[in-house]
Amino acid sequence: MQNQTTLAKLSEKISSIVEKHNSLKEENEALRLELVKLKAESEIKNQEIARLIEQNAQKELEIEAIVEKLESIMV
Repeated sequence: MQNQTTLAKLSEKISSIVEKHNSLKEENEALRLELVKLKAESEIKNQEIARLIEQNAQKELEIEAIVEKLESIMV
């Protein structure tokens, strides 16, 4: 009787551990997928930032050229 009770308790604990393990595996997979998604979004944003920095540099050059033309006209 004692053995069966101990065996039942052990079986219950093992089932609980397996259930927790499966739950953590699912959570881990969900977090992994979210991380992949966030990394992709971050890369897209980094590319957009680089594009905007380049665009800004081009605009600065255009402004400098316009200022030089204005200065040459005013002299």
